[in-house]
Amino acid sequence: MAKTAVVTDTNSGMPAKEAEKMHVFVVPMPFYVGGETYYEGINLTQKQFYTMLEGDVSISTSQPSPESLMNVWDRVLTSYDELVYIPMSSGLSGSCQSAAMLSSDYDGRVQVVDNQRISVTQRQSVLDALLMIERGYSALQVKQRLEETKFESSIYIMLETLKYLKKGGRITPAAAAIGTALRVRPVLTIQGEKLDAFRLARTKGHGEAIMKDAVRKDAEERFGGLDPEKVWLAVAYSGTDKKVAEEWRKDVEKSFPGFRVHMDPLSLSVSCHIGPGALAVTVTKKLDIEDIR
Repeated sequence: MAKTAVVTDTNSGMPAKEAEKMHVFVVPMPFYVGGETYYEGINLTQKQFYTMLEGDVSISTSQPSPESLMNVWDRVLTSYDELVYIPMSSGLSGSCQSAAMLSSDYDGRVQVVDNQRISVTQRQSVLDALLMIERGYSALQVKQRLEETKFESSIYIMLETLKYLKKGGRITPAAAAIGTALRVRPVLTIQGEKLDAFRLARTKGHGEAIMKDAVRKDAEERFGGLDPEKVWLAVAYSGTDKKVAEEWRKDVEKSFPGFRVHMDPLSLSVSCHIGPGALAVTVTKKLDIEDIR
C-alpha cells in the first residue's frame, strides 16, 4: 500500500504544533502588507495581522508561488509515495486551480482536492483525509471522496463592522453608511464557493440566534439530523479577543447539548475582507468512511 501524506495551507487554521503532531504538512499563505510580502505563521502572526489591519495598512491576499508550493511537495515526496493537497476553496482563491495545474507534472503522485472548504471546515477535511488514509484509501480515493461531499458543510459569520466590506468594494459606501447608522450586523454565509450575504441582525444576540437557527436547519434538512453522530459543529472568530470567542463556543455547546465544539481563529484570507470582531459557527456532515483493503 502506498505511503500517503496530507498537505494543506494555513487557511485551515491548523497550528504548527498540531499539524506536526498529526504529520500534516502546511503551506504558508502569503499576504501583501504595505507593499511587502508576509507569510502566515512565519513572519505574520494573528496579532500582527490585526494590528496592521486596524491601522488601515493596505493588506491584500495572494497565493503561494509555483516554486514555493512545488518545493513543499518535492520535500514531502522524498519520504512519501504520494500526497493529497487540500487548499482553500477555489471559489475564494485561485490557488486551488494553480495547484491543480502544477500537479499534472507529478504523474498522479499529487492529488489536489477542490472540496470548497476554508477555516475550521477545511481543517475537518484534513482530519477526514487522515482517517481515510488510515483506513486504506489512496490519494486519488481521498480526493474523490472529499470532492463528492464538498457541499455538505455550511459556515455562518456575523460581522462587527461593515468597514472592511466597504473597503474591499463588496458593498457600496452608501449601503455601509446606512448599515452603520442603523447599527445592523450582517450575517454572511459560505456555502462552498463564495462568501454571500445571508441575513441582517439588529443586535449581537439576534445575530447569534440567526446563526444557530441556520445551523440547526441545515443539520436537520440537509445533513441527516442534528446528532453528534451525524454532524460536526465548530466555531471560529476574527481578531485577538479570544475571551469573547470562548464565550461564543460555550454558548453554542449549551444550545446544542451533546456536541463538543472545536474553535479556531478564522482564516486570515477571510478576515482580510471582514475585519476583526466577527463570530462564526459551522456545521459539517460526518463522512461515512469504510475500510478499503
